[in-house]
Amino acid sequence: MILTAHQPVYLPWLGLFHKIASADLFCYFDIVQYQRKDYNNRNKIKTSNGELWLSVPVESKNHLNKNVSKILIVQDNWVKKHLKSIELNYKKAPFYKDYFPKLESILINNSKGSLGQLNLKLLEYFMECLKIDTPIVRASDYSFNGVGSDLVLDMCVELGADSYIFGKQGENYANVKAFKEVGIMINFQDYIHPVYKQIGRDFLPYMSIIDLLFNEGGKSYDILMSNNVGMFQ
Repeated sequence: MILTAHQPVYLPWLGLFHKIASADLFCYFDIVQYQRKDYNNRNKIKTSNGELWLSVPVESKNHLNKNVSKILIVQDNWVKKHLKSIELNYKKAPFYKDYFPKLESILINNSKGSLGQLNLKLLEYFMECLKIDTPIVRASDYSFNGVGSDLVLDMCVELGADSYIFGKQGENYANVKAFKEVGIMINFQDYIHPVYKQIGRDFLPYMSIIDLLFNEGGKSYDILMSNNVGMFQ
C-alpha cells in the first residue's frame, strides 16, 4: 500500500493533488505545529498585476505552540474579501461558474471554528472536482510517535504502508536506512509543474488549484499529472 501525507493547507497547489493521486491512502497530517507565514492558512491566486496572497486570519494567542487542528479562525469579513478577490480575477475564466458556487458555499459555511476543518472541506471538494478517490484518514485520530523522520516511519507502520511518498523537502530529513530496515520503500516527489491556459498574460506557476480548475475545467486532472505520470511506479 502506497501512503502519503501532508499538513493542512489553504487552497492547495497542484503538486499536492499529484501526490495524493499517486497514493493508495492519504493521511491528513493535522497534528503538525502551526507555521507562521507558511501555507497552513494562505495561498496564491493570479491577478492582472501578478500573484495575490489570500490569507485566513487566525487567533494569534499561543498559535505557534498549537498544532493545526487546534488553530481557530478569527471572525471578521475575511470570507467576503477572499470571494471578492476570486470573483474579480476569475469571473472571465471559462469554467469559473462551474466551480465557484460550491467553493463559495464551503468558505461561508466553514468560516468559523477550526482552520484544519476548513482546509479539509476544501481538500475534499477539490479532490471531487479532479475525480481523485484516494481515501483520507486524519492523523489526529491516531497516536503516532516520534519526531521528523521517525514520526513518518511510525505512521507508515501503524497504517500498514509498504511504500511512502515524501515531498521534495523530505530528502533533507528522511532516514532512508530506517525505512529500508522495516521493508518500506520511499520515494521523493519532484513535481514538474505543467503550463496550461491562464487568463491574462504571462503564465504564473505555483498558484492555487482553483487557478487550474477555473481555466481548464475537466482537463485539470490530466494537466496536473501530465509531466508526472508514473513517477512513483
